[in-house]
Amino acid sequence: MSAAFTINRRNFAVGLAAAGAGVALAPSAVRSQPAGRIDVHHHFASPYWLQVVDEVAPATAQLWKKWSPESSLASMDAGGAEKAILSMTTPGLAIDNEHMRRLAHDANEFAAKVRSDHPGRFGIFGALPFPDVGACLTEIAYALDTLKCDGIGMFTSYGKYYLGDEIFAPIFAELNRRHTVLFVHPISPACCTNLMAGITDADIEYGTDTTRAITRMVFSGSTVRYPNMRVIWSHGGGTMPFLEWRFMRESRNPAWKDAHLPDAFIGEARKMYYDTAQVAIAAPMAALTKMIPLSHILFGSDYPYLSVKENVDGLATCGVFTPDQLAAIDRTNTVALLGA
Repeated sequence: MSAAFTINRRNFAVGLAAAGAGVALAPSAVRSQPAGRIDVHHHFASPYWLQVVDEVAPATAQLWKKWSPESSLASMDAGGAEKAILSMTTPGLAIDNEHMRRLAHDANEFAAKVRSDHPGRFGIFGALPFPDVGACLTEIAYALDTLKCDGIGMFTSYGKYYLGDEIFAPIFAELNRRHTVLFVHPISPACCTNLMAGITDADIEYGTDTTRAITRMVFSGSTVRYPNMRVIWSHGGGTMPFLEWRFMRESRNPAWKDAHLPDAFIGEARKMYYDTAQVAIAAPMAALTKMIPLSHILFGSDYPYLSVKENVDGLATCGVFTPDQLAAIDRTNTVALLGA
């Protein structure tokens, strides 16, 4: 495996261990919320991916072996979610560069089977085998044309490359041509893994890497060049809302004149979408709503790391949203974006 794309095994183990409580779920319950909620941030484990994880980190694989479509459905039912859009999670496909195309294809095929076995309950953000750009373009065509995925899923960074770097141009051009939704999930960045003992990358670096990717997308001019590629950022955009002042000031730097930012950083940030997974409390939600229109905020759970109901309860009690606004976040905004 390439060093730039090698999984940090210790951090992966710690991160999954932290998720353990969310994986084992009670039997399916009667919906406690009205039907209709759509979860845009919901993970799964395909057979081949799980096999490779088991070879790399067998102890942590035991946790993912507890996942099943039925466990997802149980969490969805308990949280009143009618539908969940399945996507790959960390460590992505970097666990096996040699067979990355097979990993992506297997994941997409498996997600499609889960969807067909449970009509109306699941959608798919198709996985891509980056850094093989040619294989990514092939898989985009298969995922969107044959499997009819709802969009494509990628990660904030791949080794030294961040979304917005020139290497992604052929992929973004194709997604833009197709008016595709791109769901972006954070990952442990190559620069900054295991910086503090006892603090996982998920605690700090996921939010920070999301912010790095957002700023790279904006200041590279990607949001202007690919206006039809509609991007969803995980976890409320990470730390980005708290750094708005700095990014707005940076927008005035003549060095970024080629990015063509007519409305500065904030104008580009408002074009994109943000899910509520793991940020369904007052401070991050209040910050996000001060910066991003409500119509661009989507419900996400990050299952199995958190249950659907935990996120529902957090949004309901955070004191930021009215019932009508919660209804928009739960379903209306996602339907407008995905047609789900």
